Formats: sequence, structure tokens, C-alpha cells
Amino acid sequence: MTMLTNTARTARCLLMAAAVAGGFATAARADEISVTQWGNSLYGAPYAVAIEDGAFKKAGVDVTGVIGSGGGGTSVRNTLASATPYGEVATSAALAAARQGLDVVIVNAATRTVAEASLVTLPDSKINSLKDLKGKKVAITNPKSSSEMILLLEMQKEGLAPGDIQRVAAGGYTQGLTMLKQGAVDAAVLIEPLSITRKDEFKTVVRAKDLLPAMTTSVGITTRAFAKSNPDKLRALIAGRRAGVKSIYADPKAAAALVAKQFNMDPALAEVAVANMIAPRMWSEGDFNPAELEALAQGLVLVGEITSTPDWDKMIDRSFLPADLQGK
Repeated sequence: MTMLTNTARTARCLLMAAAVAGGFATAARADEISVTQWGNSLYGAPYAVAIEDGAFKKAGVDVTGVIGSGGGGTSVRNTLASATPYGEVATSAALAAARQGLDVVIVNAATRTVAEASLVTLPDSKINSLKDLKGKKVAITNPKSSSEMILLLEMQKEGLAPGDIQRVAAGGYTQGLTMLKQGAVDAAVLIEPLSITRKDEFKTVVRAKDLLPAMTTSVGITTRAFAKSNPDKLRALIAGRRAGVKSIYADPKAAAALVAKQFNMDPALAEVAVANMIAPRMWSEGDFNPAELEALAQGLVLVGEITSTPDWDKMIDRSFLPADLQGK
């Protein structure tokens, strides 16, 4: 009887140890990735959907969390410092990292429009167009940021020279709105969903989607070392995100509910924000469009971030895309 009891206890201990070990193994397989402006912008919507509906797991990778950032170099640093160094960053940030000699390679296109961007002023302002801002001040987030690039492209489209409007660095979108309320500037740049939540407080002067073409505004990046050592995981991450994109276009309302859950966002607000990005096709499935890359490059030259069009073939590795997207 004692021998049987001891044996049972031993077996039970072994089972418990196996369960614990299995838990550690599961935790070890879980992955965190980095996405620029996570929760503050719709860049990350496909990842939110893919996490919530299990698309990542179906693709073969368990993404359990996302590391957010304010954009730019911070997003790149977060990506490279992660145990799973894959993330979505502004295309300009990826190019800047490569120029600094960092081990970065672009593996998928991500967002392809500036439709979420706008320029706002106070409701009682007499400013009703971009040309009305000639000789006045506009709050951008930071010098050489996407917000400044978009503003300069809009000005170029409207026949304004870069010096016609004074650009003031606010440090962020909400900070720019504060400056506008205080009278320090005459208008401020904004993005969704902030523009939706503040629609009763400000008047929209310009919507970027009315003036500017599609352009590759953000991309998926990793290190060449990670791509070489973990090609299957990288393909799974790209495939999972693609599934999230497809789900958004197939059923925007259902996708918005998943985005709201991940972003801790008002479901009604998320539904409007996602719906606004369907027509301009904000999210790419991952393939690269040469015209959209060139449009982005022209904007970066205008803002002084680069001096000429990058050699995209040196920066991009298409081999991790699904086979039907590699030739596009």
C-alpha cells in the first residue's frame, strides 16, 4: 500500500512538473511585436484583429502582446530590442535606421495612405482653406515627421512654397491642439481617431485624402539576422497580419469591434474610424507598389529626410511574403 501511494505521488509530481514545463514552453513560444502608434492610430488595426480572432495562431505564431511607441526612431528601437524583432514602423524611420547602419530589412508594406491625416482650426476661425494659412502658423508634431511631410505635400499641391506657412513643432498631436486653443498657432495637424473624438471642438480645414495620392507610409521590418534564423516565424507573422487585413475589408463592423477591444476604445468610435479607412484602402496585404513607394520618397525629399529616391531593392526582401504577393 505504501509503495502504491509513493508511486502515485511520484506520478502526480511528474505530471505537475510536466504541466509546469509545458506552461513555460508555451510562454517561451509567445511573442510580442512592436507597432508604431499602437492604440493611438489605425496603423495597428490588422494586428489587433489577428490577435483577437486567432489569425496569428492559425498562421503558426502566438502573438500575445504589442509594444507601442510614439513613432520614429523609438519604434525602430523597440522592434530591434524585442525578443521577436519584427514590427511596423514609419517608412521614413526604417530608412533612417538603415542609413545609421542598423541591421534592418523591410519585409512587407503595411499602410498605404495618408487618409487619416487632417488639418484643423478653431470653429469660429475665418480660415477655411490651406491658402488662408499663408503667413500664419501651423502646429506639426516634430520636424521631419510624417505630419510635416504631409503638410508640405499639401502645400505643394496647392501651389504654396515651404516658407509660406510657419511650422511649429508641438511634440505631439494633442500638444498641437493645446497650442491651437491657446492661440499660439492658427491651425494644427491631426489624425484619426483623435479627429473623430474632437470633431465638435475643431473645424477641419484640409483632409489629406482629398489632395494626396496613396503612398507607403509604414512598413514591416526585422533584422537580417532574425530573418535568416527564423524564416518560418517571420512568414507566419506576415501571413497573420495579412489575414487581419482581409478580415477588416470583409467585415469592417466586426473588425472594428475587435480593434476596440485591443485598443480599449469606444466601439462606436472604432466603427466610424475603421469605416473611414475602407474606401482609401489604408492597409496593404503586404505587397509593395512602386508608385506608392515613389510617392512617399518624394515627400521625404521635400521634408529633407532624404536627398534622393532610395534604392528600394537593397532595402526590401520580398521573399517572406506569401507567394502570390511576391511578384506584385
